[in-house]
Amino acid sequence: MTIHGDQLDDGGALADLVVLDLTRILSGPFATMTLADLGADVIKVEQPGHGDDTRQWGPPFQGEEAAYFLSVNRNKRSLAVDLKSPDGLAAVKELALKADVLVENFRPGTAARLGLGYDELSGLNPGLVYASISGYGQTGPDAHRPGYDAIAQARSGIMSVTGEAAGPPVRVGVSSADLTAGMWAAIGILAALHEKGRTGRGQWVDISLLDGSVSWLTYVSSGYFASGRTPRRHGSAHPTIVPYQAFETADGFAMVAVGNDGLWRRFAHAIGRSDLAADPRFAGNPDRVAHRDALIPLLEGIMRTRTTDEWIRELDAAGVPVGPIQTVDQALADPQVIARGMVAKVQHPTEGELSMVGCPVRLSRTPATVRTAPPLLGQHTDGILAGLGFSGSRIASLRQEGAVQ
Repeated sequence: MTIHGDQLDDGGALADLVVLDLTRILSGPFATMTLADLGADVIKVEQPGHGDDTRQWGPPFQGEEAAYFLSVNRNKRSLAVDLKSPDGLAAVKELALKADVLVENFRPGTAARLGLGYDELSGLNPGLVYASISGYGQTGPDAHRPGYDAIAQARSGIMSVTGEAAGPPVRVGVSSADLTAGMWAAIGILAALHEKGRTGRGQWVDISLLDGSVSWLTYVSSGYFASGRTPRRHGSAHPTIVPYQAFETADGFAMVAVGNDGLWRRFAHAIGRSDLAADPRFAGNPDRVAHRDALIPLLEGIMRTRTTDEWIRELDAAGVPVGPIQTVDQALADPQVIARGMVAKVQHPTEGELSMVGCPVRLSRTPATVRTAPPLLGQHTDGILAGLGFSGSRIASLRQEGAVQ
């Protein structure tokens, strides 16, 4: 269903969907941006005068716009409406009755207190797919607690296995718990929409930052279940594959991924130490894991004898997976990253051309697109309300009373 007005429909895979976005900060906006990149008409509801909290999160700013906000809000329309205003809330409820999907990341119970909870809205719109993202989910003893990315990383065990072996636990360099929750929300929404195609009924998608981060433990948790030993930090190294880590070179660092015994023999030959492959301590991967402390210092001394580029050329020629450890600016200028369209440009209404990271989903017939810049606060309020059938005088009245911007 499309709410006509100035919608951003260009025929993407989800172009027939209307998504009501009641989220802010990162987890929810990342989920809804993913849906928007795939063509959905995402209507972002923001508080007049303030908007999404991240509009003020800076520096850095691009002109007057916070870089943080710009990173996760493209391809959306902004409706600035006061949910504490009866008329403003009524307008959002009208949208919810026409929407296919609603996404919110309030603390559990808040949406219901506003009159925008799942039970109330699904009773009025049985086909609504309603997604909630929170720190700990809608159930359990901690459901009421506020959730933050760093806390989820800490509680999930992710931080305990991140960092150097002799150093303290380290937070992942991006907000992995928020971003993971956003990805799981998008997956859950798409699954619920698929099921709705069979039954005509929507459902509640309940996503938590903690659950999402625990899901990332995968082989780390499986190793614990199998052995009973608490996993520890290995820096850039892998707990069950050796050598699989960063090595210092003559001028920087290179990441080497020797994922099987055939690669190990190629690697040993390429570094001029075929004898290591014949050493029974290092012949098979379980042997190399067991004798990691003997092998790695030998390899470290060898890797420091040549530059990163020299090792990349040598190991590439041998068919051994290797890559430079790039800074963010280098990564964003990487020819492969550019060739894959992972740096996109779009025109902002006040700040000119913006560069941003593209969408990684590749669809052959209905590709994801970066169509429009993140919206100004309330940029699309009039068009969205007009699409609901609001008259010009009614919109003007709402604006005069401060219910909308």
